[in-house]
Amino acid sequence: MNNVRTVLLLGLLTGLFMFIGSALGGTGGMMFAFLFAVLMNMGAWWFSDSIALRMSGAQEVSPEEAPDLHRMIERLSQNAGIPKPRVYLIDSPMPNAFATGRSPEKGAVAATTGIIEMLSRDELAGVMAHELAHIKNRDTLISSLAATFAGAIGMLADMATWALIFGGFGGGDDEEGGGIGDLAGGLLMLFLAPIMALLIQMAISRSREFVADAEGAKILGDPLPLASALAKIEGWKHQSHEMGYQSDVRPASAHQYIINPLHGGLMGLFSTHPATEERIERLRALVVQPRRIAA
Repeated sequence: MNNVRTVLLLGLLTGLFMFIGSALGGTGGMMFAFLFAVLMNMGAWWFSDSIALRMSGAQEVSPEEAPDLHRMIERLSQNAGIPKPRVYLIDSPMPNAFATGRSPEKGAVAATTGIIEMLSRDELAGVMAHELAHIKNRDTLISSLAATFAGAIGMLADMATWALIFGGFGGGDDEEGGGIGDLAGGLLMLFLAPIMALLIQMAISRSREFVADAEGAKILGDPLPLASALAKIEGWKHQSHEMGYQSDVRPASAHQYIINPLHGGLMGLFSTHPATEERIERLRALVVQPRRIAA
């Protein structure tokens, strides 16, 4: 099913690129956008995980550098029935984590230094189990593709700004309107492109978080540590926002994290994640006879 979703996503984003190119530069702009989309499809398929990790500033750590984290992920990976992913750390006070990779064999998990310092061992295991669930369910390819394309769409929006200043991608075709029509189309895409990228991310992210929460609880054998971790991360997010802390996470990759680190504004209107309170309630509802597996 995820393979079908991946193909549909690539097709949708290619069409979106062509639409933006046409609005900005007529036939010439559309052809440019098509070629750009083809290159993006190839690059995103093979390098989306590397791009996502680089965008987050993640650095791979060895078992000698982070022995406890490696042992935890190795045991949880055995429980999940997948190969142990590569392990990355992000030097940030923000408590968060994400997974990436186009397949379980190419998986990687990244955790911030802030989440390791803030959570208990059990809570951290719950978060890591959630991320391994994404890898097991092959959500990570679609998530990484969305991040790559959202970043590219944002770049097109920046290009649109310069196109409007200097007259468009080559001026467009006279028979296709030109003049005020091209200006209106360019202005429209300048504002709509980031919103469309965000809507794509939102459609991809919301349902998969519930599934990964439930699967992560199954991997760990207990849903309560993840519920507790989500409550702590959400609390830190709101407290830091009130204190004026600005996350350095890019909007294009915010949907990959276990909780969207961005707060308010457009990101609040088009949230890529379900409400944390609802996720916690669903996890607590899973408690019948917890079967705890040591992590």
